Amino acid sequence: MVAITLPDGKVRQYDHPVTGLEVATDIGPGLAKAALAIRVNGEMKDLATRLESDCLLAIVTAKDSDALELLRHDAAHVMAEAVKELYPETQVTIGPSIENGFYYDFARPTPFGPEDLEKIEKRMAEIVDRNEAITREEWDRDEAVAFFEGLGEKYKAEIIASIPADQKIGLYRQGKFIDLCRGPHLPSTSKLGKAFKLMKLAGAYWRGDSRNEMLQRIYGTAWFDKKDLDAYLTMLEEAEKRDHRRIGREMELFHQQEEAAGSVFWHPKGWQLWLTVEAYMRRRLVKTDYVEVKTPQLVDFSLWEASGHADKFAENMFTIKTQDERHLAVKPMNCPCHVQIFRQGIKSYRDLPLRMAEFGSCHRYEPSGALHGIMRVRAFTQDDAHIFCTEDQITSETIAFCQLLKEIYTDFGFTDVRVKFSDRPAKRAGADETWDKAEAALLEASKAAGLETILNPGEGAFYGPKLEFVLRDAIGRDWQCGTLQVDFVLPERLDASYVAEDGSRKRPVMLHRAILGSFERFLGILIENFAGRFPVWLAPTQVVVATIVSEADDFAREVLAALKAQGIRAELDLRNEKINYKVREHSVAKVPVMLVVGKREAENRSVAMRRLGSQAQEIVALEQAVATLTAEATPPA
Repeated sequence: MVAITLPDGKVRQYDHPVTGLEVATDIGPGLAKAALAIRVNGEMKDLATRLESDCLLAIVTAKDSDALELLRHDAAHVMAEAVKELYPETQVTIGPSIENGFYYDFARPTPFGPEDLEKIEKRMAEIVDRNEAITREEWDRDEAVAFFEGLGEKYKAEIIASIPADQKIGLYRQGKFIDLCRGPHLPSTSKLGKAFKLMKLAGAYWRGDSRNEMLQRIYGTAWFDKKDLDAYLTMLEEAEKRDHRRIGREMELFHQQEEAAGSVFWHPKGWQLWLTVEAYMRRRLVKTDYVEVKTPQLVDFSLWEASGHADKFAENMFTIKTQDERHLAVKPMNCPCHVQIFRQGIKSYRDLPLRMAEFGSCHRYEPSGALHGIMRVRAFTQDDAHIFCTEDQITSETIAFCQLLKEIYTDFGFTDVRVKFSDRPAKRAGADETWDKAEAALLEASKAAGLETILNPGEGAFYGPKLEFVLRDAIGRDWQCGTLQVDFVLPERLDASYVAEDGSRKRPVMLHRAILGSFERFLGILIENFAGRFPVWLAPTQVVVATIVSEADDFAREVLAALKAQGIRAELDLRNEKINYKVREHSVAKVPVMLVVGKREAENRSVAMRRLGSQAQEIVALEQAVATLTAEATPPA
């Protein structure tokens, strides 16, 4: 007998092995029609998988959160089949699902063009209409190598040849197309539907190694229905309009150039935006009893070896050999340096918790292909802090941190925040018992803080589990910014200790925490979230006073002085240009408020207030305008 336990706890008994589809059919024809795959004891498998022993079974449909990944994986295979039918000389290599879509890398002497994407997309739709069954086959490794070599698929044969000889190879067949894959897959091509679109072409090195051949990558997106596809494409259009690189140029915030790849040249207005955010964060730190420190940029490589960072990140570190044979590293993160400050002098339990913050300038080597505006750089500043505390203080410090983070995100306009719990990675420091303790402590603290967390398996830091705070922007994109990690490992490795109440020496716990993450990246997120239309308190230039006629120049200067006296970042535009030209120009620069003055306003000591994005203007007395704008320009908290 085979006992199948369903998610609702009901058990179905069978006197013979059954497939997932058979179980779905027994439950009801509607479920059988909607079924895409099954989850056996938590592991996703093909719908045709035979169930030969007792198990927990769930039928996967389009309503399941991980069904999209399955759909997109199939879209990659259907795209590869279409490419092979249209361009038989092409070799297929690797084609996974990715966030929001999929890609496949192809080896072909002739470059693909936009017109090819249209043909491939059309053929994909035809393959969907064919309703080809997708079936799994198991082959011996050497047999599979010979098969693909016989097809002229040298890349696929190379992948298979790297698999141990005694391991069975999973191949999936759909129509005349067959591909190496672990699966699972949809039961047939018709289940893919037609809510897909091929998006762009790119180059990619074979196996990601620049020493290997350059391949052609085709990116696509796939969804369960056209409504979701259209919404995604609309979001992409909006994202393009909000591209921080374009807005950064229009607003004269920053630029980047090849001579300093991965670094940012901040212009006066962009640096003002930076300083506004930094000053806001510093006020929040002072109010919550953080002490601010500054640590060196160059530190002997031995410290990174002792901390374990060298073993994990050496290839991403910038290092220097000096004339006296010292081996130095440009600081890639701040935590080992903060431990050095903690170790100076004797610390008592009375000194804990010690909240140590730094706007730390760090450098990490990112491959040139990974760089993206100010979102992904090599030189960046973190709003970093480390809380040295006792084990008993982990929960209270986590609660306080989560409250602070929530308030800060709200002040910046982000109210939709999700939290991921990332547990131990495969490569890590510390014993399993230490990780058990750290994970249990962070889970308990998360619950006490009222957090609903999503498990993100294997993505913790090498020294401890972490919470990842993911905020959603104005057009529905998710950005992982804040983190909180519980660390029992670095204090041990770097010999940090404090005197406990009983006089014994104990190791502090380190809570690594960031809220903004990288300043550069967070500013890029802010630019795109607001499309450059910052609230008055954040805007680099908050107000422009512009004249209509030269007779109003003296009064305009008086208006400017009144604004600056209240700390408002204001500029004066006395140019001999028509007011409509001035309005257009300052609108492109995303100045939130313009105060327009002419002869009548000068006589009445009033201003015409115009808001960015509005055609309307309001005539108000100068004193009232200054009071209103002073309130709007005052930062939160």
